Amino acid sequence: MEEFDLLSALQGLKRNAIRLSFGAEDGIPAGRFGGCPDVPADFVWPTFETDTFYDKEVKPRPLSFIAQFDCAALAPMDTEDLLPHKGVLSFFYELGSQTWGYSPKDAGSARVYYFADASALSPAACPADLNEDYRLPVVGFYAHGEAQYPDFSDFSLAYPKITHPALWMEVRGGFDQFSEEFDRAIETLSGKDTKLHHQLLGWPVIIQNNMTFECELVSRGYYMGNTLKDIPKEAVASAEQNSLSEWILLFELDSDKFGDYCLDFGDCGSIYFYIRREDLHARRFERAWLISQCY
Repeated sequence: MEEFDLLSALQGLKRNAIRLSFGAEDGIPAGRFGGCPDVPADFVWPTFETDTFYDKEVKPRPLSFIAQFDCAALAPMDTEDLLPHKGVLSFFYELGSQTWGYSPKDAGSARVYYFADASALSPAACPADLNEDYRLPVVGFYAHGEAQYPDFSDFSLAYPKITHPALWMEVRGGFDQFSEEFDRAIETLSGKDTKLHHQLLGWPVIIQNNMTFECELVSRGYYMGNTLKDIPKEAVASAEQNSLSEWILLFELDSDKFGDYCLDFGDCGSIYFYIRREDLHARRFERAWLISQCY
């Protein structure tokens, strides 16, 4: 087999990300976490019918406002021209149930809104029935652009023949050696990254496994909480072949702590909003899908 150039392969998968941090230590003001969202006058606060970890009654529950971003402020960092260059992009999630996103029934537990005319927006009060624990404190987001490269799980979908277990020994002398070489290549390209991962666009920091495959199959109505044996083989093959190019990370939010507030998804996990590229281009943000992963 011809020698595989791992570094060149990774460089070919480079994406631009807008890295976010809480507080002004890094970047320019780009939006905020928590507080009250800025919305148009006719905005209807989203709800999701569910029980919660602490209340087993199934009923409509208001989503928590997670974050909003000033698209005009983000535009200079959006070097791939993916996001709108004006308006406000807002994210909501039902924190009482914290759905994982592997079931089609999770639709509506997370929502993304785009408001093109920022001048027409004003702060909306949280619904009276939104639990105080799910009303998030206000913290500013600051942003800067950076180049990113995929985790091994995403890379494996891009290069399935190279990363197939049967070829690890043939091509790289075993998985441990392959894994170490992959980690060295990533460090060569982007250095060590020890910061928490809050970001728009780019490649996600994956805790468990690739998520585009899951997004594609769930969007087709398949339940992903079990094995794949009940899903038609042609659907699985199509998702394996196409999902990495068709779905893109829109927003990743990591567990974090600031002041006395602890933001925690599952067990120190993250939430990831994904969207199909065609829907992002058409500004159909209502079609975004949330995946949650934790350790």
